[in-house]
Amino acid sequence: MGRRWIMVELGEHCHTHIVPRLKKVIDGEDQGGITKAVNWQGGGGFRYLRLAPSLLKKDDWGNWVINKEYNAEMLAEAMCKHMGFTYAPSQTQFWNHGYSTETDHIYVTTGSLAYDQLKRISEEVGAERSLLICCKAFMAEGADFPNLTLKKIPKVILNKCEWDHDDYSFTLNVLPEEQDDEWADDDSEE
Repeated sequence: MGRRWIMVELGEHCHTHIVPRLKKVIDGEDQGGITKAVNWQGGGGFRYLRLAPSLLKKDDWGNWVINKEYNAEMLAEAMCKHMGFTYAPSQTQFWNHGYSTETDHIYVTTGSLAYDQLKRISEEVGAERSLLICCKAFMAEGADFPNLTLKKIPKVILNKCEWDHDDYSFTLNVLPEEQDDEWADDDSEE
């Protein structure tokens, strides 16, 4: 019929109802729905994807943690990609998850880093290298670590966690109700 469309299903309906029916339609074995009305003889194709669980989720105390279905390496790899770094974790330096140049590295953790931890990391990184630290929070007030750049894990990553809600009630963005008068009036003077 020359149609392209996207279907979204929650639950196991995709495997128990949708996929078997689509296979029958493609094979020309389905006589339900519009098939008979348009004399469909089969053909076409489809593919389906399963959304992965959220990378991060809130624990019982409301703190963001890595979902138990994932691991710290997956978060580090995602953050490297997001921040423009090559994911290449060091086997000897816990703080080295990747690099953007030979001397510029990245460290990702969902932990909160205190002054003493930052001091130790800064000393290990040394003056000849720099390190971007992406973490949940940090306490570095009054600290001077010229080789460290501290950033919270970006909200763009945290906002991707919509898929782990129990009720699946999504927020929809809609167009504004009223247009700006400047754009609505075709007879406006210049």
